[in-house]
Amino acid sequence: MTKLYLGPVLSFRGGAEKGEWKVTAMIAADGNKSFPVLKMDGKATPAPKILFEHRGKVFLRYDLSCKQQKEERKVEYCIDGIDEVWHFTVPARGEAPRMVYVSCNGFSDANGIRKLIKGENAVWEDLLCNHDKAVRPKDYRLDKEQLWHEMHTHEKGLQRFHLMVMGGDQIYFDPIWDDIKLLKKWIGLPRKEQLKYTVSAALERKIEDYYIDFYLSRWLPNNHAPWGSVHKTLDSAHGMARIPTIMMWDDHDIFDGWGSHSPEMQRSPLFQCLFYHARRAFWIFQMQQAADQLPELKLRTDVNMRIDDPIFEPIRWSEVLKSDKLALPLFDNQPGFSFAHTVGPISLLVADLRTERSHEQIMGPETWRSMQQWLSSGISECPTDRHLLFVSSVPVMHPKLSLAEILMDNLGYDHVLDSSADDLKDHWSNDDHEGERKRLIETLFKTAQEKRMRVTVLSGDVHVAAWGVVYRTDVDNCDCSTQIQQLTSSAVVHPSLVSVMERLFCQMLNSLAKKKQKLDVHLEAEMMLFPASNRYIMPARNWLALELDANPDGRKLWASWRCETKGEFTNHLLAIESVKR
Repeated sequence: MTKLYLGPVLSFRGGAEKGEWKVTAMIAADGNKSFPVLKMDGKATPAPKILFEHRGKVFLRYDLSCKQQKEERKVEYCIDGIDEVWHFTVPARGEAPRMVYVSCNGFSDANGIRKLIKGENAVWEDLLCNHDKAVRPKDYRLDKEQLWHEMHTHEKGLQRFHLMVMGGDQIYFDPIWDDIKLLKKWIGLPRKEQLKYTVSAALERKIEDYYIDFYLSRWLPNNHAPWGSVHKTLDSAHGMARIPTIMMWDDHDIFDGWGSHSPEMQRSPLFQCLFYHARRAFWIFQMQQAADQLPELKLRTDVNMRIDDPIFEPIRWSEVLKSDKLALPLFDNQPGFSFAHTVGPISLLVADLRTERSHEQIMGPETWRSMQQWLSSGISECPTDRHLLFVSSVPVMHPKLSLAEILMDNLGYDHVLDSSADDLKDHWSNDDHEGERKRLIETLFKTAQEKRMRVTVLSGDVHVAAWGVVYRTDVDNCDCSTQIQQLTSSAVVHPSLVSVMERLFCQMLNSLAKKKQKLDVHLEAEMMLFPASNRYIMPARNWLALELDANPDGRKLWASWRCETKGEFTNHLLAIESVKR
């Protein structure tokens, strides 16, 4: 009998430009036994790639790639010794993928589970029942919105989604400060002692073990029914085993507020040690790359920089990963992990907003250069309307908390557990990031105009659902080059704003959302009333479906939020017009 300690976790690796659907599956198995055999449509896959070995466990990546065909189809895979069969659906060649977006897959506070309206995995259960008819309980009932997808997808023997974009906080490492006793003791030290605290070899081993083992305990938890059980635990493990993922990290994948603490604290030996092991774990588990392929980050020494902004040497990812045919398409000559995919008429730019983050910086100069280069020359021509989705873990458009920012700046803060402070610093709309936000918006507008494509921002982080727009005021017509919309979906597990104080905060957000934000002379941002609602900010756990229709007269991107309520899940539908050619 085969025992899995983790997985399978599917990862999308690209290739659709050439009619290939590159997918990998990662598992963790017993390192003292022969590797499990994984079969795809009844045939054994090639020998797996060893990503990492740790404390008697081996982390393996299998190749599940296949060719796209004229019609979409469902692919089956299984693991010898496990009485479970999984499937994923491959879109037809050249067609747009049906996607689902989620974020915030965990708890920043262990007490957060008490705030939930339903069970911890209720939103995952709803997502999976919408995705795969085979996992639904016998008494499952459809609503009118689901019936449309039933006729167009499930009755054809297919699954609803081809890809799952996970926009940040796939795991919450915040408990590390309590779970490792030496770190809990460190929190109580005076600031001067914290900054010079030396990390012993024994403590570093504990930190390394924690970052590895925590993925196992959260991504395939003990309360998850064993694979092959009649009664399934519909959670993130089932989701990641049935939908190829596209992941990018945010702060909780490191620990709460990474990049928004003071420069001195960010550079302290303890913080650097934590970041080193979080980065390596992210590389292995979320990017499914071999640990020994990950280069170290090195600060540039050819320029005399302030301590505030970390400027790292760029990495030649094309050289680092040239021997890996299933490597993610990371942008070359950047220190972070930003990458992009093109699938039919959809292009996805997935930005790394954490590797280089500081009080005054979100992305460093080399990342900006590599990203702008891809936007200029890396997007292939499309015979139909193309739609660019920019994945930003933190919202670009969100109600601005100016008074709170002033109070934080005047009162000062630098406590590792003070999440309210770093959350404000995290926002693109924070005063320290406003210039960079303008650069991003102008870059996206320039791309939309030159490439004649619609650009939409996908974001999470803030534990609410929301819809925003940024637009130019110096032109009369409203088309792709004058208007960019943002769709925010958060969270799939983390509680939304449900306590008394959080509800009051939500009321304040809704009030602030009515006010337009003047970003520049000819640039404004505005929060829109949430679809099928009388508020701007929807305080509910949720997930977001993204589906491009096939109307030859002009495609629309249909965005559909499913929001949790005390009763049933509610549908909130929005259509974004394509480019008029």
